[in-house]
Amino acid sequence: MRKKTLVLSLLLACATAFGQSSYDLVIVGGNPGGIMAAISAARMGKKSVILERTRYVGGLPANGLGATDIATRAATTGLFREFVDGVKQYYIDTYGPDSEQVKVCSDGYHFEPSVGARVFQQMIDEQKDKITVLTMRQFDAEDENIVMQDNRIEKIRILNRETGQTEEYTGSVFLDATYEGDLGAAAGVPFRVGREGKDEFNEPGAGRVYKYWGGPEGDGSTFKKDNAVQSYNYRLCLTNNPANRVAFTKPARYNREDYASIVEDVWTGRNTDAAMQRVTSEMMEENRKHIKAGNPSKLPGDKWGIAKITNIVHVPNMKTDANNQHGVFVSTDLPEENWPWPTSSWEWRDKFAQRLREYTEGLFWFAQNDPELPAHFRKAAKEWGLSKDEYTDNGHFPRQVYVREGRRFEGAYFFTANDAIPVTIGSRPPIHESSITASHYALDSHAVRKREEGRVHLDGFLSYPSAVYTVPYGVMVPKEVDNLLLPVPVSGSHIGFSTLRMEPCWMAMGQAAGIASALSIDGKVKVQNIDLSRLQDKLVDQKATLLYFKDVDNTSPHFRMVQYLGLRGYLPEWTARLQEPVDAATLAAWKKLSGTDLTGIEAGKTTRLAALEKIYQKIK
Repeated sequence: MRKKTLVLSLLLACATAFGQSSYDLVIVGGNPGGIMAAISAARMGKKSVILERTRYVGGLPANGLGATDIATRAATTGLFREFVDGVKQYYIDTYGPDSEQVKVCSDGYHFEPSVGARVFQQMIDEQKDKITVLTMRQFDAEDENIVMQDNRIEKIRILNRETGQTEEYTGSVFLDATYEGDLGAAAGVPFRVGREGKDEFNEPGAGRVYKYWGGPEGDGSTFKKDNAVQSYNYRLCLTNNPANRVAFTKPARYNREDYASIVEDVWTGRNTDAAMQRVTSEMMEENRKHIKAGNPSKLPGDKWGIAKITNIVHVPNMKTDANNQHGVFVSTDLPEENWPWPTSSWEWRDKFAQRLREYTEGLFWFAQNDPELPAHFRKAAKEWGLSKDEYTDNGHFPRQVYVREGRRFEGAYFFTANDAIPVTIGSRPPIHESSITASHYALDSHAVRKREEGRVHLDGFLSYPSAVYTVPYGVMVPKEVDNLLLPVPVSGSHIGFSTLRMEPCWMAMGQAAGIASALSIDGKVKVQNIDLSRLQDKLVDQKATLLYFKDVDNTSPHFRMVQYLGLRGYLPEWTARLQEPVDAATLAAWKKLSGTDLTGIEAGKTTRLAALEKIYQKIK
């Protein structure tokens, strides 16, 4: 009896020490992909825990990335659309429908970090009985932190950063919603880091490429693979409102040599814009004289003041989403220094994050104070500072590094840039099983081929036309781990991932991952074997767009029918044209595809809508 009591006491002690908890979904990472997965699963009755390493959830949209890069806004809907609608409603409720804030928020796509965090929290709170959020929980990608059996994750071990204790979490399905892909790596899912060479997938812009901003591929380009990942920075929330402005201070470990080359760049106007290819040394010397006379730079593509070191997009209340400045040699990122991040420990990552913060603070202090810079340049730069009412517990500085790219996994489907290229001009991109529509700017230092208004063309370095394509479910499904989904560190090449690595896409994939998890649990099947047609139906139930049509959005009464038939090949174009008469060729194709004679449907007389509704009723 005494022996049994001792064993029981030990078991209770272990349970207390590890804080063991069980959920339907265990989600590592509180960024938008993880949040949307928890919400969509909650709407199907499933309970989730979100394990977030920092004190705050929300990822980059809550840390300065407030200017949503998305062109065809009707294409990415679902929970992402609920988020932006919530942002807009906040500004309407707070400032009035005709306010400047509502105008600048651009229908909810541009927002302050604190507002992004607020809307995420509101969405979580709506499902608070099914979503548990635990912050300061760190997962380290070490073998001892994951227990697997028969290709399934049984449990994971998490460090509670506040208590220093280890906690264990069990669940039916696990989701890696980290920017780095730490959970997937610990589970043994094969991954890639670095750039593929052009010879592997024949992707435009692949491999080592040198070019001016907006210019052609230049000398030195080898197109060979290497270990490079996209550089990281902080998305700063700046303001030029004196009443809300906090000045940059000189960091303790300031190193002027990090920024000294900017002096000559400012005086000559030298920059990395494609227009510089037409600039001569004589023109730069003339620009120097022009600046000495008290004028700003006049060279094409050159920026003045704070814009010389950071790109600025305005968000409400005189604030900005300040990204790295693509058209200069020195900006807010540290290219190459971040390359170890994806596979490094959190100790290394924290040191780099601090190095990057001090570098960034020093950069702004340099631009505003260095005596070798033109006085009127420094004056223009000093108009800007950090926003006093943002990140009040962190010196008004963002809490998270903008991790543009971590590990990229090799899943059931491997996404490359070629997936965004239609087979023929004007046709759909390939449709793979159950898909999620992505629509945004292709933001990467590489050319990416895109479809725009029925044309296929190769765009130059970091240009921003509309891109719409479908993302297959398989990009977040590992081949051999049966209860793991990867909605953020998805499967793809460097170039392919670069077209997916946007918060709207991660929200869309997170929403699909949450539904897929629920279907896996309910059907008692592997995540690889869920019923894809049910996934499609549930996504449409939650107002997600699976195929984009210019003339039928998710507010249309015909949305569900058009989505269903579009996925099955009835509507291969970018418009459904429901009110037009069906032509003879289309009617013949629909009869063959549906296996019915469509009695009563007449070519040239019956509308496409009537024909499609008849097909839908028959095959649905």
